[in-house]
Amino acid sequence: MENEHLDPPAEAGLDQAAQKPDYQKNIIEIIRSNTTPRMMREQLNDYHENDIAEVLPKLLPAERRKLYHIMDTGKLSDVFEYMEEDQAGKYLAEMDLKKAAILISAMESDFAVNVLREIDRDRRSLLIELMDEEARKDIRLLASFDEDEIGSRMTTNYIVIRENLTVKQAMSSLVEQASENDNISTLFVVDETGAFYGALDLKELIIARQNTDLEGLIVTSYPYVYGTETIDECIEKLKDYSEDSVPVLDNNNHLLGVITSQSIIEVVDDEMGEDYARLAGLTAEEDLKEPLRESMKKRLPWLIVLLFLGMLVSTVVGAFETVVSQLTLIMAFQSLILDMAGNVGTQSLAVTIRVLMDETLTGRQKIGLVGKEIRVGLSNGLILGSFSFLFVGLYIHFFKAKTFAFAFAVSGCIGLSLLLAMAISSAVGTLIPLFFKKINVDPAVASGPLITTVNDLVAVISYYGLSWVLLLNILQLSN
Repeated sequence: MENEHLDPPAEAGLDQAAQKPDYQKNIIEIIRSNTTPRMMREQLNDYHENDIAEVLPKLLPAERRKLYHIMDTGKLSDVFEYMEEDQAGKYLAEMDLKKAAILISAMESDFAVNVLREIDRDRRSLLIELMDEEARKDIRLLASFDEDEIGSRMTTNYIVIRENLTVKQAMSSLVEQASENDNISTLFVVDETGAFYGALDLKELIIARQNTDLEGLIVTSYPYVYGTETIDECIEKLKDYSEDSVPVLDNNNHLLGVITSQSIIEVVDDEMGEDYARLAGLTAEEDLKEPLRESMKKRLPWLIVLLFLGMLVSTVVGAFETVVSQLTLIMAFQSLILDMAGNVGTQSLAVTIRVLMDETLTGRQKIGLVGKEIRVGLSNGLILGSFSFLFVGLYIHFFKAKTFAFAFAVSGCIGLSLLLAMAISSAVGTLIPLFFKKINVDPAVASGPLITTVNDLVAVISYYGLSWVLLLNILQLSN
């Protein structure tokens, strides 16, 4: 009978194969070794740029400077593009000006602009002066756009050909430009005036006959954006297309650059981060390394607004002091109404902001959205209100030793208040972001904490108002 167990060496070999190689450890060992610069460069070329980027913080400054001298400029620029801009700016400060200028010139222009913003003004001016003329021109072009304009996120790394070429001529133009531009999967076509005409897929060009006219291969309905469009305006357009790159035009329809799929992902991620921050009641995004003072500045403005709104809620509660003094029991269920109203309002807010990202939304559709959210709030309020009526009534009767009539009168008021508060909160959670959108303010500023506090006010008025009318004046109940 064969031995079903592997011998120890075989087991060890399987375990070793199953373990993921520690690339960072290997890279550090290579950098700290005494091999020749050529050998070290060849060994480092076998590792991905992202792995090398993650190693840099673990190296001593002298070791990083050694790496800067050894690696090819192209490889090193790719390594830097896997870092955050502020981190890249910090490491560029460790290099001499000439080396840093050459490295920035080799970077994608959109990333280079963001890195330069992280460098102090005097050093930045010197670096720009030392950069080659083509890179300096690209930097100035991208820097001419505001940070919220899509043109600030484009790259000038793309292939452009004329419309009246043959396939053979187009291939020659592609080969000529490919040494400087590596985004070659899509070729962009311009007419004799330089205006954008369409786009051509590289695969279509490769399989076409040499003397074929390009006209039949060019997609003239290819999507595009204008450089001065805000990121918010064109983000949905960019997301709707699965193209590797989308051209960016100036006001005369001339090609300025392209937005790559990687940039689109970064733009969407940044916008989602900003919206999430606003929903949380922050004025901007935070990170783990941010100073205490900066974090406080982002949180404090909304907290001050919410403080005064909270005072208003407390004042309203105080106005119903008579109700509370005569029916102390209802205080125990206040948080139930407030919490549910806040939860429903936040749900409606999230749905509304997501829908409002569609810039083509009509007035009729917006009205339909409000109606739908109110219906959802009413329906959920009816179900939850019924549960509250039954279970709260039983709780008051058995655990508070009240009569069935008293218990279910109070629970009925609670259920009705819950129904009313949830319906109104759904409307509030929809109408507030719609109002902000109408006055051209980002609807995400209608943050979760703001909606929750407003709905607390709605819930308090609904709950104590109904208690005063139904329980005290109509049913004339008391403790």
